[in-house]
Amino acid sequence: MADFKFDLVSPERRLAELDATEVQIPGADGDMTAMADHAPTITTLRPGILSVTHSGGVEEYIVSGGFAEITGTGVSVLAEKAFPKSEATAEAMDKLVADATAAFEAAKASGHGADEADAVRNTMTELAASVA
Repeated sequence: MADFKFDLVSPERRLAELDATEVQIPGADGDMTAMADHAPTITTLRPGILSVTHSGGVEEYIVSGGFAEITGTGVSVLAEKAFPKSEATAEAMDKLVADATAAFEAAKASGHGADEADAVRNTMTELAASVA
């Protein structure tokens, strides 16, 4: 398979910069797989596991949301929060769930976006349970 560039960054750090053969993305409108020569696309991310296949194997990252820009020559992911799945601890997952719960409560109080925030909170809770 042909390789393409993959970058994953969060506000805290650059998590990955490598040549990949496939990237599985938890898109807000459904999961998608990007490969070399993919049609140009920009998508929002939902909380989930982003999986990168490369010559050295497969790396998985937990993302809380963000954006992915896909081109024929690469994928760039700008994640709100992200870390390697191998670094997932109960404490880290509890923090993500707490942040999602706080966002839900704020949205509910403001009267805007409560349904979307509740969906994110539920997804993050399920993700935390599956990783633990």
